[in-house]
Amino acid sequence: MSDANHEKFRELIDKTHNWPDYYVWKFIVKAEAHDQVVALLVGHEITVKESGKGTYVSINARKLVNTTDEVLEIYKLISEIPGVLSL
Repeated sequence: MSDANHEKFRELIDKTHNWPDYYVWKFIVKAEAHDQVVALLVGHEITVKESGKGTYVSINARKLVNTTDEVLEIYKLISEIPGVLSL
């Protein structure tokens, strides 16, 4: 993510949340990367749904966070896993 897009995203999160607040992350991952993603979401309420063929998995993770930086840190950690699409 470019610095300009990063700042726009930060501003959007700040406009839509008053901390502390619950935040929901949504990811689409290849089935084989499922365990890697879930391992980084310790303490989150996680919902998983497989695609029809089982090739992909949708992961929703919900957690009470205190700052926008906490939200962005999760996105940063997950983005390091190949084949993950953040929604």
